[in-house]
Amino acid sequence: MTQRSHCSDEACALFKELSGGETLHLDRDTLPQARQDAKAAFLPRAERAIKHYGVAVTRTEIGGVSCLDIRPGSGDAQGTVLYCFGGGFISGSAREDLIVSTALSALAGARVVAVDYRLAPEYPWPAAHQDGAAVDDQLCKTDSGFALAGESAGGNLALTLLQRAQRTGRPQPCAMVLMSPWCDLTHEGDSLGFNDGRDPTLTRAYVDAAAEFYAGTADRASQDISPLNGTFAPDGPPVLITSGTRDLLLSQCTELAHRMRQAGQDVRLYIRDGLWHVFEFYDELPEARQSLENFATFLKDHLQ
Repeated sequence: MTQRSHCSDEACALFKELSGGETLHLDRDTLPQARQDAKAAFLPRAERAIKHYGVAVTRTEIGGVSCLDIRPGSGDAQGTVLYCFGGGFISGSAREDLIVSTALSALAGARVVAVDYRLAPEYPWPAAHQDGAAVDDQLCKTDSGFALAGESAGGNLALTLLQRAQRTGRPQPCAMVLMSPWCDLTHEGDSLGFNDGRDPTLTRAYVDAAAEFYAGTADRASQDISPLNGTFAPDGPPVLITSGTRDLLLSQCTELAHRMRQAGQDVRLYIRDGLWHVFEFYDELPEARQSLENFATFLKDHLQ
């Protein structure tokens, strides 16, 4: 008898489709192609999301860093969310992540500032962190009580910004939402073994190459590169984390939730059966829509 996961018919069908593709060996020669493949896959979804949610998207500069400013179609925004895109710090863009950020803006009724940080290996660590910090600094001056959000590598960046605020006494976010955060670049954790080949969108070889491109000769165990190893505080913001049983980074997500709870933070962790790394990127899935609605409700509650 074949064991079936508790995922939707749409998710089961998409899993089969995604699992049938070839895996590109990632190195400096193939990285441009990997970036193009990601754009081809996600930019059409991003444009569809803009139309679906009826948001206004403009290019702006905050703290000297290029960003996308996303606002509800009504023009009325309750609070601000600083959003960090994913892609292993080597691929992706704020534009590609409009799949998620437009939903957060429209459903939470909030302004979303999506930082277009620089990518490795052209700009290795700490370039992305510096860009995020520059935007964070500016928002601290102009926006009272903003939230942080990020997916995968963007979750890493959001966590390093949180820990920076806690170390320096700067204002902390009022809430955080994290989708499959890549928070340990030393790649400890059981799921990086048992989910390699089960996650249809992310492999151990990819994250190993991305970590090398991003960290370079720096210590990957450092809290500024692997925020899982950093310190969490009981006065930290409430956090909502999502993952899936097939997520390559499932172990990192569960360990992050555990360490935050040990520190006294309010953490909610949702793990969806049969789903994979940042499943929220696939808008045809009912699980993705439900997850984005949960994020938006969580943000709205705390932004107000």
